[in-house]
Amino acid sequence: MASDMNDYFNKKKSEGGGYKRSSNSGGGNGTGPKGPQMPQMNFNMGSGKAGLIYFIIAVVVVLVLAKPFTIIEEGQRGILSTNGKYQDQALLPGLHFIIPIIQKVYLVDTKVRVINYASRIEANGNTSGILTKPAITVLDKRGLPVNIELTVQYRLNSQFAAQTISNWGFSWEDKIINPVVRDVVRNVVGKYEAELLPRERNTIADAIEVGIRQNVESLKNSPTVLQSVQLREIVLPQKVKEQIERVQVAKQEVERTQQEVQRAKQEALKKAAEAKGIADKARIEAQGKADAITIEAKAKAKANLEIAKSLTPKLLQLEQIKVQGKFNEALQNNKDAKIFLTPGGSTPNIWVDMKDAKKRSSAN
Repeated sequence: MASDMNDYFNKKKSEGGGYKRSSNSGGGNGTGPKGPQMPQMNFNMGSGKAGLIYFIIAVVVVLVLAKPFTIIEEGQRGILSTNGKYQDQALLPGLHFIIPIIQKVYLVDTKVRVINYASRIEANGNTSGILTKPAITVLDKRGLPVNIELTVQYRLNSQFAAQTISNWGFSWEDKIINPVVRDVVRNVVGKYEAELLPRERNTIADAIEVGIRQNVESLKNSPTVLQSVQLREIVLPQKVKEQIERVQVAKQEVERTQQEVQRAKQEALKKAAEAKGIADKARIEAQGKADAITIEAKAKAKANLEIAKSLTPKLLQLEQIKVQGKFNEALQNNKDAKIFLTPGGSTPNIWVDMKDAKKRSSAN
């Protein structure tokens, strides 16, 4: 540019259109036009340096626009494409130089990702590696629709990231994770009746996780590392819910009735035990009284036997003499008394006082 401007001024000077320096500053009789004159500028001296600067600026602009390098952050891998062909090994985190236009680097995320299968779709899109998809609708053993909500955590296998992208493309999770999860859930839940799903929740959750893990890990080069599968909710049809509630109410009623029957049995057993205790007490008391009477009777019989053994004829005569002596004493005091003698004379005599009117009349 400086060279062009210099050529322009030299041309004008040769044509006589340039300004001439006046010999008289006050304006003399010279043939040239009067007025102030512009000093002549020489641009040829800096033309080399300016060209170098412009070249450097152009190189910097090209580098900025072409961007012959890329930076891969931790938790990422770079898939290098040369003329549309992917390199077998992924680029590790760090700075990498590439050939502009010919080579291009695609970044893929190797951090843990999440897919939420939910009835309510939240508007989170693909924020922070979290995807939300509709709940999985499954037909139970009788053909009733059931919605399954679960969360799947997984990540891209960084060791085979390049092969995975080459085989499955960048939408690999929609081709690997999503179809496998839906297929396994339908196969597992379809074996049960809807009413049994809540009761068999833990068994179903284990079967779903085992099925998904086996299907994912059996793929060539293990493109995905499965972290966990969490069964969050089993959404049953309204009619099934009402039926389960009715069954639960009936079961609770049966349990309540059984508890009342058990309580009545315990009460009856308690009363029977009390009655038996009272009867046993009465029986023991009666037995005690009977035993006491028997013992007393036996004692009396034994005493009488002993007495009978001790009653000799002489002893009886002695006793009769004693009684007869008492009667004799009574006759001395009461001359009107009558004496009755029992046959044999072995028993005491009976006498009656005839002075007493009542005794006299009863005696007659």
